[in-house]
Parts: sequence; C-alpha cells; structure tokens
Amino acid sequence: TTESYTRAQYCRWPCECPRSPPRCAVGVSLVTDGCACCKTCAKQRGESCTEADTCDFHRGLYCDYSGDRPRYEIGVCAQIVGVGCVLNGVRYKNGETFQPNCKYNCTCINGAVGCVPMCTNSRPPLVWCPNPKLIKIAGKCCEQWICDDSRKIRKTSPRHISSAAYEGEDEAWQKNCIVHTSPWSPCSKTCGLGISTRISNDNEQCRLLKESRLCNMRPCEVDITQHIKPGKKCLAVYRADEPMNFTISGCVSKSPYRPKYCGVCKDNRCCTPYKSKTIEVRFQCPDGTEFSWKIMWINACFCNLNCRNPNDIFADLAHYHDYSEIAN
Repeated sequence: TTESYTRAQYCRWPCECPRSPPRCAVGVSLVTDGCACCKTCAKQRGESCTEADTCDFHRGLYCDYSGDRPRYEIGVCAQIVGVGCVLNGVRYKNGETFQPNCKYNCTCINGAVGCVPMCTNSRPPLVWCPNPKLIKIAGKCCEQWICDDSRKIRKTSPRHISSAAYEGEDEAWQKNCIVHTSPWSPCSKTCGLGISTRISNDNEQCRLLKESRLCNMRPCEVDITQHIKPGKKCLAVYRADEPMNFTISGCVSKSPYRPKYCGVCKDNRCCTPYKSKTIEVRFQCPDGTEFSWKIMWINACFCNLNCRNPNDIFADLAHYHDYSEIAN
C-alpha cells in the first residue's frame, strides 16, 4: 500500500516581495528564488533547501533531495562534484574558499579561481604632495600611500596634518549595516550662499539618504585681493574683522559668528577648503518662528592648480592625485 501524503506548496503566485531586497552576509549570493519571484539570500552548504529556497549555485551548490524520500520536498545544499583548482602549487577543492595571502580572498569554482581584493582603501596623498610613494607598513598587510618628504615641498602645502587623517568615504560596521558616508560635494557657488550635499546611510533604517548643508566659500561683496600682502600672489584664508549674523530669507541666526572664508589668488591658482566641519545654526524669523540649518564651517583652505567648476559633473574623471577635504 502506498502511503498517501499532501505535497507542501512553497511557491505562491502572484508574487509578494518585500519593498527592498535582503542584505546578505559577505560571500553569500543574492539570487532570485526558485519561484522566479523575489530576491533572496542563497542557501549555503549544509542548509535546508526547497523549491523556493535555492542553493548558492555561484559556489557550485545544488539541492540534494535524496534524504527526503518519497516526498522530495526538503533537501540539503550539497557540493556539485566538480574540478578542483591548483594555485601556486596548492590544490583546492571545488567550492573551497581560501586566502593565498592577506591581500586576496579567493574561491575555487569548477577549475577556475576567482579572487576579491582585500586592500581597497589605499589612495594617493593630496595634490600638493610632490612625490607620493606606496610603502609597506610593519604589522599591516596592505601598502599605504605616503608623501616622501626627502624632496622640497611647496610652501603652500598644509602642514601638521598626518596623511592618515586623509580618509576618503567613511565606512564602518554598525548594527549589521555597513555605514557609508560620501564626501561633501563642492559648494554650488564660488561666492555667496550655496548648497553642498552628500549621501549617507548613517541612520536607524540604514537607508541611503541625501543630506544638505549651506556653504559660503567667500563673500561676493568683498574684494579679497586688497588683503593680499605685498609680494604675495595668494591669500589662502580670509576672515572679517567683526562678527556677523547669518541670514536666510529674512530669518537671522540667533547668535553672531565670525566665519573663515577661502581666499583668492592673482595667478591661475584657486583656493578651496581642505579642512572643514558642519555646524548647526539656529535661525529666528520676523514672525517668531525658528528653525535650524546645517552650515559648512571652514577651518582651513589650500591654494592650488586644481581649479574646477563646482557644477562640472565630469570633474571627478580628471587624472590627477586628488583627495576630498577633511570634513565631518
């Protein structure tokens, strides 16, 4: 007598998928489920699988139903018997993950070796560095860029700033979320009040959001060239003598400030911020209402030949040693 049973249905149509795909662990493939409906994290070796929960085929896995006779509903992800790999005289099994050295993480897939670089954040020093060098640092796997001081450095180079302080995009782990914050974009105006933006997911939902702040590179109504010292061609930083209040659409900051501005040059160089921070300013309007705005606070500027239009979307494609300003 054949035992009767009801086969479970793991796929249901129409598809009902979450608004955003799941975040898979490092090394786990994001694939379309067996129902051809939703994105899902592929099951790994030894995990249970069904017609909906598929195994990670990128790692050479398949769903083995042989242990679930006669239903064949729930299987176990197993390794497809395939060709192994040989790298530097060492043999690796099909599907095996290994690190031939500290710089790469590799996987053997049916005779082919695919590697992911572990050193990804190394970038050259600032544009003012005359002789950048990539060196090996004791106790660290990845080489790092330094500025070789054996040659004379331009007098306009910022001093007392360690090269380690110049980080690009900020990235860290936070509650199973890789926190990613891009550098602030250049101010939308070269003088007067403008807008600077960045993208960050440093929030409770780990969602990439656009952040904005006000910026004022230099006042339009002041002729800064008159403040350049005799015999000099540039003034890196300009600061007004008296404190002033910020004004937005008739609303005035509750406290006075004495901000720094980037200066100007009489030659072909331009002055841009290389160190700044973001402050919160409280404004009060004539009707009694109040609001806060983030404002860029310039700490130091650097005069250099890297002059670009703030609205040039192709500016980052230029081939030169450049770096984002130090900012927060």
